[in-house]
Amino acid sequence: MKPITPSAHGYLDYVTVAVFLLAPKLLGFDGLPALLSWTLAGVHLALTLVTDFPLGWRPWLPFWIHGWIERIVGPALVLVAFLVKFSEGGSAFGFYLLMGLVIIAVGWLTDYSGGTKQALRPSL
Repeated sequence: MKPITPSAHGYLDYVTVAVFLLAPKLLGFDGLPALLSWTLAGVHLALTLVTDFPLGWRPWLPFWIHGWIERIVGPALVLVAFLVKFSEGGSAFGFYLLMGLVIIAVGWLTDYSGGTKQALRPSL
């Protein structure tokens, strides 16, 4: 059994949006690292809002597909950390490496088999 429930995952998603949104200001990076962080905040918010799980707003995307998207994004962020502009030192390298590893870990620990909103399931 995986310890992160769909509801807990939803809360973590909204925290992730806030982290991506605030990181450039708090960690002092600008340019491409900041633009990517703000873009990821918006994309992650949109993904969370349209996912069919307890904290989604418009349940359009099945939760298991949400999980596969995050399984791609986590390793991609680890790779992004090693791009020339990010790995020249500074906080962007550590931020993207850490966020990628956190997203990977959350993906491993989340139960993606549940999560659909009971009220929105079609009645038979």
